[in-house]
Amino acid sequence: MKKYWLLVMCLVAVFLAACSDSSDGETTEYRTVYSGEIKTLNYLKTSETNEFAVAANLVDGLIEYDEYGIVKPGLATEWSHNDDATVWTFKLRDDAQWVSHDGKKYADVVAQDFVDGLQYVLDAKNESSTAWIATVVKNGDAFYNGEVTDFSQVGIKAVDEHTLEYTLEAPTPYFLSMLNYVCFFPVNGKFLAEKGTDFGTTRENFLYNGAYILDKFEPQKERVLVKNKTYWDKDKVLIDRIRYKYNKEAATVAPELFLRGEIDGADIPTSIIDEWLNNDEKKDKVRQSQNNFYTYFYALNFDPQFDAEYEPENWKIAVNNKDFRKSLYHALDRVSAMMTLEPYNPQDMLSNTITPKNFVDVEGVDYTQLAPLANITNNDSFNKDLALQHKEKAMTALEGKATFPIKVLMPYNSGMPDWANRTQVVEQQLENLLGKDYIDIIVEAGPATGFLSEVRKPGKFALLEANWGPDYADPSTYTDPFTEGGTYNKPELAEGYTDSDGKSAYQTLVDAAKAAVNPEERYELFAKAEAFLIEEAFVIPYAVGGSGYVASKLNPFEAQYSPFGVTSEKFKGQTVLEKPMSNDEFKKALAEWEQKRAEALAEAAN
Repeated sequence: MKKYWLLVMCLVAVFLAACSDSSDGETTEYRTVYSGEIKTLNYLKTSETNEFAVAANLVDGLIEYDEYGIVKPGLATEWSHNDDATVWTFKLRDDAQWVSHDGKKYADVVAQDFVDGLQYVLDAKNESSTAWIATVVKNGDAFYNGEVTDFSQVGIKAVDEHTLEYTLEAPTPYFLSMLNYVCFFPVNGKFLAEKGTDFGTTRENFLYNGAYILDKFEPQKERVLVKNKTYWDKDKVLIDRIRYKYNKEAATVAPELFLRGEIDGADIPTSIIDEWLNNDEKKDKVRQSQNNFYTYFYALNFDPQFDAEYEPENWKIAVNNKDFRKSLYHALDRVSAMMTLEPYNPQDMLSNTITPKNFVDVEGVDYTQLAPLANITNNDSFNKDLALQHKEKAMTALEGKATFPIKVLMPYNSGMPDWANRTQVVEQQLENLLGKDYIDIIVEAGPATGFLSEVRKPGKFALLEANWGPDYADPSTYTDPFTEGGTYNKPELAEGYTDSDGKSAYQTLVDAAKAAVNPEERYELFAKAEAFLIEEAFVIPYAVGGSGYVASKLNPFEAQYSPFGVTSEKFKGQTVLEKPMSNDEFKKALAEWEQKRAEALAEAAN
């Protein structure tokens, strides 16, 4: 999924109102506190994790995943594709319904709902943040750009009420994995037309076909999800009510609330983890987080839009110098930075590439071990000597062109204490190594709510810690955000990297990879493109997600599992434990889960 996340994710803290099964007549309730407010329920438009995380529980797509990452039927009961994976056909279930906020039936879910959803996403005037993913469909890009105006020419059609067909631009064997993302979700066209721009603004201006209905939606106060009694798979919805309470200090106060028995889950920040692990009463209540496939990196902005006081034009001159970029690339001590999240085993969380290890492989060879990416994968980018060598070259080349020290605006989300701490560490570490005569890193607290839309998207940064989660099972899910018109730091604007056809050199490499159908050739070309992106220091890879410690009564191994899309955000299938899982219990359960997952994947491949 393109899925984008800048650590504005809500902090989960859990209340257990009742541990018994709801079939016994008691209501199970799961309560959370959060600090990052959502601005819309419109899942066809947003790409922010905390927004589609809510929508994922309200609306179902064609497929979902089980706890081991195996594809399972969702609104589609079966599917097939032609020999070259350019035409995909889905048979829909006939017992799925759209209901209103009060649980009253509005309409059946039919194939046309998926057509209407995709038409909304690909209509440029709707400004969908996920439209670029949907352009995998034939003529999707042409329709979005106005080159095709008749949507019937786009590769999606309702063959009949319960049969849906996609025709794609090119062979796409991983298309099934793309359907786990919000841009391919359905919408009732009649309701959408009636609501217009009000769709998704309130719980009343929304239709539900998923496991939950939004019973209350009061921004910066509370939102409550209740079990959808008409849901086609309601027997697998084991938590009856989910209550989100707003607290602007959620990340800070949650551990204390947990200890007081007021909540049943909290992230435990690095600043207090030692005290927890060395306390007899607390140590069995905290465990490691499970790693995920989010990738974290520092983006260097080639289109600075921040205030004049931070000298954006001077930054632009500097960032267009490769030696300047390489000095930052080699100067970043990622272990020191990572210790703000994982003080005990920080090396385990580091990633030298944008695409994490173990994401995809070709004939048993991990993608990150393909040449020339393997050389980057297997070597730490932190190198003091190289950093200082590139510094001297940059200062010589930029003499009379740029003013030193270069001001480097580095904002962070003020709602995330660990991010704030890490930003301070990175500031001190880089300035100490490279010298304050060379760079002046300016740390600035950004908003806890709306950081993505107010800081990252408008380009109000020079250097920024950012992240990306995969949307489907192909390397392009990690390379696309840096292409022309992509989500990130506009590397296509870097001077000296434009080919004769007007495309950026990186774009040309990615296009060549996308044109390859054979997986071996395709992955090798993507590895070449990603290696170029990193070698030119357009981006500094940093870590994978999932680090840190939590105290929680949720069992992470009951959740639906997928490295991409919205599956992992669903509460469907989850229960609440009677007591928090200790780290020993977590490690034992993780080992068992990994073994069962390996067996499940092997069985699914046969």
